Amino acid sequence: MKNLISFFILLTIRVFSKVFYRFRIGWPKEPIRWNEIKLIIFLNHTSLFEPIFLGFLPVSFLWRLSKHLAAPGADKTLNRPIVGTLYKLMSPGITSITRKRDESWDEFMYSLSDDSVVVIAPEGRMMRKNGLDLHGNKMTVKAGVVDILSGLNKGQMVIAYSGGLHHVQIPGEGLPKLFKTLKLNLETFEIADYKESFGKSVNSNEWKKLVLEDLQHRLETKVQV
Repeated sequence: MKNLISFFILLTIRVFSKVFYRFRIGWPKEPIRWNEIKLIIFLNHTSLFEPIFLGFLPVSFLWRLSKHLAAPGADKTLNRPIVGTLYKLMSPGITSITRKRDESWDEFMYSLSDDSVVVIAPEGRMMRKNGLDLHGNKMTVKAGVVDILSGLNKGQMVIAYSGGLHHVQIPGEGLPKLFKTLKLNLETFEIADYKESFGKSVNSNEWKKLVLEDLQHRLETKVQV
């Protein structure tokens, strides 16, 4: 029953998005194999309304997400009475985590299975209008995404570079605006090939450092504006 509720909500958001927004998608050179995606890394986290990007996804993939989506969600967000409830209904596989490396992150990692499709915004917080986070710090990729990659050995990975949603809704500043264009560039990678591309022993400290540096570079240079 939870899966059916999740699919209905995902489908409703998809229909809403297709009616009220336009999409400008930069498709990858290599085709997306929707049934083999294991990890989606969403770079440039700017709004809690980012589920409207569901509008360009095929319905078959939404059905897969309704059963297998796993995502870490900030406890601050999931504790909100309306937004938190909607996120939990949309994804029964969402796990509430703190911004610390504590047992909440361990709980999320233990929840993953071979069937999981992990979606993560690895900055761990939203970019505000000034280009920094809520506390005035530079947006950086956090190490949790490396933990996830370390446990994956096959399948396809997608990096989604968001053009941001501040033109739709700035955090803390009212309701979202309609009839805007949503920009997203996509890249696909074979997980095994990506992990081997750094020339260091996979899962070593040197490898983890290089992965973080690569994703940070992508965040700073490849997001669509």
